[in-house]
Amino acid sequence: MSIHWNGVMPAVFTWLKESKSGTLEIDLDATQKQAAGILKVQGKGGSRMSGLVGSGTLGENSYLSTKQRLSLLKSLAEVAKEYNVPLISGAAAETKEELAKIVEGLATVGVDTVMVMPPKTKAVPSEKEMYEYYALSEATAKDVGVTIMPYNNPDAAGYHALSTDLLMRLSLLPKVTALKISTIDVSIIETLLLKNKDLKILAGVDTVTVHAGLAGACGGITGVGCIFPKASVTMQEYVLNGEWAKANKISQALNSLSYLDAQPLLMEYLKLAMGIHHNDVAGGLRTFGKKLTQQQIDDVRARYILAKERLEVLDLVS
Repeated sequence: MSIHWNGVMPAVFTWLKESKSGTLEIDLDATQKQAAGILKVQGKGGSRMSGLVGSGTLGENSYLSTKQRLSLLKSLAEVAKEYNVPLISGAAAETKEELAKIVEGLATVGVDTVMVMPPKTKAVPSEKEMYEYYALSEATAKDVGVTIMPYNNPDAAGYHALSTDLLMRLSLLPKVTALKISTIDVSIIETLLLKNKDLKILAGVDTVTVHAGLAGACGGITGVGCIFPKASVTMQEYVLNGEWAKANKISQALNSLSYLDAQPLLMEYLKLAMGIHHNDVAGGLRTFGKKLTQQQIDDVRARYILAKERLEVLDLVS
């Protein structure tokens, strides 16, 4: 699939249900329905989400087994195909050989692009080791017919930062089609584009969508956009058109909720907000992750209500 990165892509939640034994398992039907509902929404300018991100940080990725992850992505590939958008998923491993096997597996279930996170090692890899880690994933991607998106997430605990020099070197590899930069410091985006104005860079934190666009990002991957897709798509339309005041107005309306996207419990918080939005609080609280306290639940609800009230004024609640 030829991928056009100009736009916003939802990192969808993995919906769970209780099995007969009382344990949690993936609800594939609910997850598919959720993804399709997001992809069919149009912004005020008529555009839609330009891709689908599955089994990412917001999709319970770190808690899923390989079998669960591949089953989930296979089901989401059906939705992506129906809406003619690329399916993207993440991958991280301790060794480059393990990473290569993950890339091979993702290709078998319909993933088009693999977001490759830095090695999951305690010791900081050398630049040479880091390059070799990504280079093998790129070579593997070429063999199995997918593309690669190096994922720099220096604000997240446990992930090593990729230097701008390394990102530039990686961007030259044939199967690297875009870079994902998840940080509130968007200056790295402008630094990279000053070196190569043709780079495709996606922002990964909802709080900086407009600022990332000002720095030159061509799009973004969103969690808040799963809850309010019309607002997210419309904001990106304004960003791409350079209508900064209009874009910023939407960003300000979303601020109370976007704040949660930059917190350690972003998956638990935003999944609950999604549950509240769809009158399924119990579903929103079903997670393999951390259990929220009542104070945290109340805070998420208050933030959701504030964002919804602001967006309703702008006619951006679908």
